[in-house]
This record gives sequence, C-alpha cells and structure tokens, in this order.
Amino acid sequence: MQDEWTALEHAAAHAIAYRRGVATAEITPAADYATMLEAFAAPLPEEGDDPVSVIEHLVEAATPGIRAATGPRFFGWVIGNSHPTGVAADWLASAWGQNAGNLIAAPAASAVEKVAADWLLELLDLPRQASIGFVTGATVANFVCLAAARSAVLRRAGWDVEADGMFGAPPVEVLIGADAHATVFSALKYLGLGARRVKTVESDASGRMLAGDFERALRACAGPVIAIAQAGQINTGACDPFAELAPLARAAGAWLHVDGAFGLWAQAAPGRAHLTRGIEQADSWATDGHKWLQTPYDCGFAIVRDAETHRRAMAISASYLPPAQGAEREPSAYVPELSRRARGFATWAMIRRLGRDGIAELVERNCAVAAHMGGTLGRDDGVALIRPVELNQFMLRFGDSDDATLAVVRQVQEDAVAFIGAALWRGQWVMRVSVSSAATTIAEGDTTIEAVRGAWRKVRG
Repeated sequence: MQDEWTALEHAAAHAIAYRRGVATAEITPAADYATMLEAFAAPLPEEGDDPVSVIEHLVEAATPGIRAATGPRFFGWVIGNSHPTGVAADWLASAWGQNAGNLIAAPAASAVEKVAADWLLELLDLPRQASIGFVTGATVANFVCLAAARSAVLRRAGWDVEADGMFGAPPVEVLIGADAHATVFSALKYLGLGARRVKTVESDASGRMLAGDFERALRACAGPVIAIAQAGQINTGACDPFAELAPLARAAGAWLHVDGAFGLWAQAAPGRAHLTRGIEQADSWATDGHKWLQTPYDCGFAIVRDAETHRRAMAISASYLPPAQGAEREPSAYVPELSRRARGFATWAMIRRLGRDGIAELVERNCAVAAHMGGTLGRDDGVALIRPVELNQFMLRFGDSDDATLAVVRQVQEDAVAFIGAALWRGQWVMRVSVSSAATTIAEGDTTIEAVRGAWRKVRG
C-alpha cells in the first residue's frame, strides 16, 4: 500500500510544478489530438502496473497535450482559472471520497453545501429563499431549472408531469432569444420540450432580447409558457433587459428562466450590477462555478425561487435512503444525480478565499482587461471591434474578411503566446475573446495585444 501513497505524492508534486510553470510560461503550445492518441494508444493491459509508474507514465504522455486553460493568457472560451485554493479543496474532496447524496452518508459535504448555497444567494443578490442544486455546470443547471419550470407551468394547467409524463400533457410554449446559447436547446431536448419547437424573440445588434417583441410573442401564446432569458451573450457579453421582461412574464403567468452561465456574476460586482438589473425577479437561474468563481471543472449551480417546485422536479426516493428531517436540506433533492462528487467543498473554499470584495474585484478586472484589449485592437488598421465591450466578451474581425480573420486566429494559436478562438456572428467569422481568469491582468492583456498584432502582420505579409 505504501506505493499508493507515494503515487499520491508524485501526482501532487507534478500538479504543483505544472501550475507554477504555466503561470509564468512565455508560450504555451499544445500537441494535437492525433499526437495525443498515438501517445496513449496501447493494448489492454493484462496485468496491473506499479502505481508510481502509472502516474509517471500519465504525466509524461499527457503533458504535451495539456491546453493551458489555467494560464494567464487563455481567452478561447469562458473558462476560469481553476484557482489553486479551489483545486486544493477539490483534491481533498476526491481523497475524502464523499458521495454528496444525503446527510447521513456525507454530513460534512451536506453541511458545507448548505452554507455555500446561502453564501451564493447573498453574493448574487437573489431571493434568499431560493434553493440551489450543485451540478456539473451550466448545461445541467439549465436542465434542472427548466425541469422545475416544466413542472410548475404544467401543474398550473392541471397536469402532473412527474407522475404522468409528457404524453397527453398540454403543449408548453417556449420563448427564447434569437442569440441564446446552444446548451439551452440541449436542455429543452432532454426535457421533451423540443429544440425546434421554440418561438424565437428578436434581438438587438448585441444579441439582447427586444422587450417589445417579447411582449408580442407572449400575447401570441395560448397555453403554459416558459420564457428563457440570458445574462451574458456568449459572443458579446450582452444581458437581456430583465427589468422589462420579468413584469411581462409575470403578468402572462409565464415562468422566466435565466441562463446566466457567466453573466449572472455581474451581480457580484457593484460596478457591473446595472447590466443585470431586474434579474432577481426571474423564477430560476443557471450559472457556473468554474467560470467566474474559479472553481475546478465540474461545478455549476441550478437556482430556483420556489424550492418546493425544485424538489418536486428532482427529488429521488428509495427505501434505503434516509429521508431528511424537518427543515434539513437534502443535497440530492435538487439535482438529477444520486451519486456525485462533493462540489460544495471547492465552492465554499473559493468564496472563503476571495470573499465578496475579491470576487467583485476579479469580475471588474476581467471586464476592464476586455475593454482595454478590445478598444486598443479595435483602433488598429484593418481591425474592427464588432460590438462595444459590455462585460468580458468581445469580437474582432480582420481585413473585413472571413479568410483573414480565421488566418489570424490560426496564427495566434500557432504562436502560442495566447490562446484565442473563432466564432460565427451574424454570418461572419470573428475572433472571439473571453476574459474570465483570475490569473489575467492588464499586463497579460498587453502581451496578448502584441501577439495578436504580430499574427495580423504575418497574415498580411
């Protein structure tokens, strides 16, 4: 057994060395998938190997293909830093091996989840009576919240979807903005509501829903209605006008859900909270911990105003599972999983590490870096900033050409000073920049500006 403890020590040492190195690396190249597949491909082992050898082989084979998502110049997607404090707490969660299913099986995990949930509601300034399910990420958080929405609107129409399913149920109308994120459509598909049955609400040039068209769409609905708004459009960072949408939804008896994967965190920053004004009037909210809270991956939050509706949609019961007593919060009553990792430990640790002020500073800093980078590059010859920078997302286009823009993105990735990706926006390819890491500073933004300029010079010849 001693070798097993040595393997843990080796893994920790390698992990610490990697994080120290990536934090100061001048470039961060990564091998491609084909190279990595070749590195790992092998016949099925017939006999077990020494645990230290397993770890050493894993590190040697994987390291060339580890994308530097925790580095200070990763702007490819809205991916947080996997902050070392959160990672440390997550290591402990894995070592403790706690299944956060119920109070008896995991008393500490259940308690820390309850405290972290209360802290989250206060940080995000959402109704304090709301319930929170700790899930894998915003995709599943949207699914959980929309399951609660489906339950509530059908119950008002006299239908028990948990007992009777969707066969014969009153049709549910779903309203969604024209620039909604793809994961919401996945949730609708999983719930039997249909990704193609939605009614699309027109949006403005930055992708926020138009309140007037939302009102028109509501009036055209005859049965139960779920409306899906968005905090943080994935390309522009724009937030829907919640203060206008929420009263309209309430008057029509519609459930208003907010996909706030990263934009909901504007609530935690006083200088950005105006962007999400009125969001607290919604019925449910989905967000990620592994974005602006910087927890390790596999952490998201499904938040529902009506806790009873949340439990009705998600609760799992069996004779061998001890029920919660009285007002105790049962962790598995708010998620679709019975067996799951104890995500509350890393969430609690990151809130404790940063505090309210630290989280606000992080959001404000990332937004300031995005504005600086977008504004600076957008003034360069042949470079266009597609929309004003509102939060932490912005888009650039080079030479007013798809080919030139994609070539600059490829060159930036090849140079490996920073990692940035591409996206389609209104039929045109753009470079999309996401600033969401605790490691990113204005200085790292300036380094990236020069890297993008260098790539553009190479493309232009």
